[in-house]
Amino acid sequence: MWVLRGLRHGVLTTRWPARPDQYAQDSRGPAVVAARQPADADRLPGLCPTGAIAAAGGSVSLDQGRCIQCGRCVRARPEVFAWSAGPASAALIRPGLIVPDLAGLPGLPESPESLAAVSEQLRARTRALRRSVHLRHVDAGSDGTEEWEILALLNPVYDVHRLGIFLTASPRHADVLLVTGAGARGMTEPLRRAYEAMPHPKIVIAVGTDAVGGGLISPSYATTAGVAATVPVDVWVPGSPPTPFAILYALLLALGRLPGADPAGRDAAAPARPAPGPPGPDAAAPGPPPPGPSAPSAAGAQR
Repeated sequence: MWVLRGLRHGVLTTRWPARPDQYAQDSRGPAVVAARQPADADRLPGLCPTGAIAAAGGSVSLDQGRCIQCGRCVRARPEVFAWSAGPASAALIRPGLIVPDLAGLPGLPESPESLAAVSEQLRARTRALRRSVHLRHVDAGSDGTEEWEILALLNPVYDVHRLGIFLTASPRHADVLLVTGAGARGMTEPLRRAYEAMPHPKIVIAVGTDAVGGGLISPSYATTAGVAATVPVDVWVPGSPPTPFAILYALLLALGRLPGADPAGRDAAAPARPAPGPPGPDAAAPGPPPPGPSAPSAAGAQR
């Protein structure tokens, strides 16, 4: 039966990033600013329940690290805000998640030179990892959505093993620490111990809006407003939750296997762009159905 199903459906495993994948390019990410200087910019921050929208001097910006993708801004002001599309949402520095990208402007500490230095330092640290990389995942107060997306990386559609990336149960065997959740105070010590148990060189990736900035419940007596207060973060992945392609993009970015990335950690060849289709929280991205862990065709895929 499995042989016949494999012959009927063909190879479903994505070849991304070696080959383009239309679903990866059309997948919806956090919101972006489509009009930087609207006439009523000072009134727009009230649209966001997490304070991701900021306005100053008549210009509006949006912090994707705090965007929970509720769609309120896109639904209320589609001429100002839109959905981003594509997996290139991760950044190597926290300010890199603010759109429009303000890095390098006068008065700001970040510059193209400093961002290039951060990127080169990370590449130098990860050069020794070669082609066999092991991940350790720690849930620091997640709602469970990011865990489903990480689990999807193991199914036949994404098959992260084809890239030499594997999950491990012990931090002592791990090269990369995937951290999800808003940084629950009860997980502060276990997360710190997991990080300290990892051998050098080691990478920390904050997966999801909760891990980046605390999400909807930040600040709170129960959380530390993200995981950066406990462990040093190397790659920031926004999204609530981020798609499997976005997580895979962050992994390849951290490992230096993603050609065409600019110093801020974004793919210069495929920058974040407004997603096609009508805006709104229920707007579906064009293309085939998401190949998640529950996709019926994925179970019978043959590599």
